[in-house]
Amino acid sequence: MPMLVTMTSTELGIILPALLAGLLVLSTHVPMGREVLARGIIFIDLAIAQIAGLGVIIAFTAGIHEGWEVQLAAVCAALTGAVLLYWAEKLWPDVQEAVIGAAFVVASSASLLLLANHPQGGDHLKEILIGQILWVDYMSLIPVAVLYTAVLLLRRFIVSKDNRLIFYLVFAVTITASVQLVGVYLVFASLILPALATIRLHKNQLLAAYSIGIAAYLGGLATAALLDLPAGPVIIMLMAVITLFILLSTSAKTGQT
Repeated sequence: MPMLVTMTSTELGIILPALLAGLLVLSTHVPMGREVLARGIIFIDLAIAQIAGLGVIIAFTAGIHEGWEVQLAAVCAALTGAVLLYWAEKLWPDVQEAVIGAAFVVASSASLLLLANHPQGGDHLKEILIGQILWVDYMSLIPVAVLYTAVLLLRRFIVSKDNRLIFYLVFAVTITASVQLVGVYLVFASLILPALATIRLHKNQLLAAYSIGIAAYLGGLATAALLDLPAGPVIIMLMAVITLFILLSTSAKTGQT
């Protein structure tokens, strides 16, 4: 908190909406990350996020740069990807993770090909991958907050083993909304790293996972603002360091017992 005290009001005006965006992302991604690890479909987030990004790029190359049409393109692409991955899970359950990885590579390659001859293609791809969390405003968070609230209220039904298609579809819509806020890489980190860090804890796993995510966003945003660095990568690196430290600590305790 001392770093926040030294910031100007302008810097705080940028940091606070970004921090709120991070907290919103964590609210759904921490419990979903635990579910993803339990199901052994770790890279589904990257695949769905990249497919949603492909939808945005298709809209971009068609001359649609903002507005509800872009959101619709992203959601439609993500839902299509979710249905295909659900179908692949039923058809090839023994190679499910490989199929998910292949989907990510194909979507990434298609994105690069679509932007290959576009003068602003590199900047647009970078924005999708690392996000623009510092450009988030309060108004853009309202529809995301409504969506996440619904997801959290229906969480028990969504994660039921009998509703796998529902899980894939809701997961796709949630990931798409998150990518629009913070980018593909930070979405993946928020989903996987807190869940991974706490996987060997015997109690309070969910609380610990939330604490890790909040600490990473708070420290990462403050550091990025003070050192004039891109916020997304700083948050990811800090979250990774915390995760590694906790994993090493829990491994050492396990070895002693």
